[in-house]
Amino acid sequence: MQAIRNIAIIAHVDHGKTTLVDKIIHASKLFRDNQEFDDLILDNNDLERERGITIVSKNVSVRYKDVKINVIDTPGHADFGGEVERVLKMADGVLLLVDAFEGPMPQTRFVLGKAIGLGLKPIVVVNKVDKENCRPEEVQENVFDLMFNLGATEDQLDFVTVYGSSKQGWMGPDWQKPTEDITFLLDTIIEQIPAPVIEEGNTQMQITSLDYNAFVGRIAIGRVKRGTIKEGSTVTLCKAGGVMKKVKIKEVQLFEGLGKSKVSEVSAGDICAVTGIEDFEIGDTIADAENPEALPRIAVDEPTMNMLFTINNSPFFGKEGKFVTSRHIRDRLLKETEKNLALRVENTDTEDKFLVYGRGILHLSVLIETMRREGYELQVGQPQVLYKEDENGQRLEPIETLVVDVPEETAGKVIELATQRKGELLIMEPKGDLQHLEFEIPSRGLIGLRSNVLTATQGEAVMTHRFKSFEPFRGPIPGRLNGSIISKNTGPATGYTLDKLQDRGRFFVDPGDEIYGGQVVGEHNRPNDIVVNLQEAKKLTNMRASGSDDGLRIAPKINFSLEESMEYIQKDEYLEVTPQNMRMRKIYLDENDRKRYASKLEMA
Repeated sequence: MQAIRNIAIIAHVDHGKTTLVDKIIHASKLFRDNQEFDDLILDNNDLERERGITIVSKNVSVRYKDVKINVIDTPGHADFGGEVERVLKMADGVLLLVDAFEGPMPQTRFVLGKAIGLGLKPIVVVNKVDKENCRPEEVQENVFDLMFNLGATEDQLDFVTVYGSSKQGWMGPDWQKPTEDITFLLDTIIEQIPAPVIEEGNTQMQITSLDYNAFVGRIAIGRVKRGTIKEGSTVTLCKAGGVMKKVKIKEVQLFEGLGKSKVSEVSAGDICAVTGIEDFEIGDTIADAENPEALPRIAVDEPTMNMLFTINNSPFFGKEGKFVTSRHIRDRLLKETEKNLALRVENTDTEDKFLVYGRGILHLSVLIETMRREGYELQVGQPQVLYKEDENGQRLEPIETLVVDVPEETAGKVIELATQRKGELLIMEPKGDLQHLEFEIPSRGLIGLRSNVLTATQGEAVMTHRFKSFEPFRGPIPGRLNGSIISKNTGPATGYTLDKLQDRGRFFVDPGDEIYGGQVVGEHNRPNDIVVNLQEAKKLTNMRASGSDDGLRIAPKINFSLEESMEYIQKDEYLEVTPQNMRMRKIYLDENDRKRYASKLEMA
């Protein structure tokens, strides 16, 4: 039986988690000295690299001093909570990584609370001690207070703290004395994290994660709790509702380095991947063929919002995408639900529309962005928050904890914006030269709030939020105050008309951009929508009057990110997403249809 340590890494977005995993991989000499490799080895899809966030949890295993360390990289964002909870089931300890200036953030609290509840042993790593105005000792005290508040045991509170800088590649016991490398951290992991507890009894392994391969199909990943998993053996798959099913294991693989290696059997305590089992779900147990015993199922947090996904039926459909039909979109969404636990897809009363349920704007936007890059064309509606009813028939809505760090002079504007959206200020305290604000706010109040806060603070606010609970409905929240500017005709926009209409509002298109009738091309200064003709060219004459040929002065168009567009659109608008473009449009392109739809909405 070889020595094993299973450890999950917890950190807030951008606190250096993936960089630290890189350094652990380098320290264990997984690469040859002359081998070329990039940074952020584990964030291997383009979206993760661009946004600098981990979206999908991954496993990597390194060997150090004859001990195999299974490192599990977890997402730092609460929207991917579905990933986090399952992953922690495979670990015996956690590495809590915190920024030496920012300290523990709300999303760290979300994952750490789950880890402490499972009784995992923590090691605290105070990272980025090379930053200016960092405060490592204060941060270490904050972490202790946080763990105490989360109900940690005495053993968990007696944690070891390691200081260092993943970027510079060192870790040590004292932040003022840089060491040569990160071996101090690896030694601490071996000393502090307990080896897996091996229980006696029949085979048990809970499927906590899954992978997909075009050649072998779905791959079940989990940690063997009891007994051994053997290649070619027959086992029982314990499914939800007490259903038992006999299945045969084709291959068993262990994680070695960044890949997997085929083995004949895996003993209890190690993490492995099993192929050959079809029709399994996350939370199922692989158990003994004769005397199966199921493990308690994993509960995943409920979705908090949904969006309507539909085919692209705009005048420009099919120009850029490879996959444009409802069959393509349905198959892609169903494929996503196989590995994205917190996502649910429901059919609607029409064939070409689907309701997709997720944990938040970021969770859904990552799916849309991935589909767009794969060549899909689709349209999405305004995100809708999910409501529940309690036993007394009272309406409940999702409430989130919102944390904003903002320069002192703009804190008042942020408080005003949050309270307008039914936010309740709980904490206001200085943090360095910033003001630290904490609110309780309905999930609906967060839609569109980020862009307003960034505008009010000149882009200096740092915002994070996490789901708290379902609580009584807080009353109506005012929507977007400004109406839309809608294009009347199809064709390229001219600089002449854009220049003439500048006093009507701000535009989302530049001269020469192809637009169609019914497309939202700008934001009106007033609450109502207006229709404009942007294709009109200047009437040319052979007479020249002084002053009539002045150069055009057109303000640059407003560029929206995908999340900003999703938050911006109204109930009667869609966001059209194609591989190269994002356009906002009215659901009904014809003006008369729009009026009928608007009166129907008012009646509802």
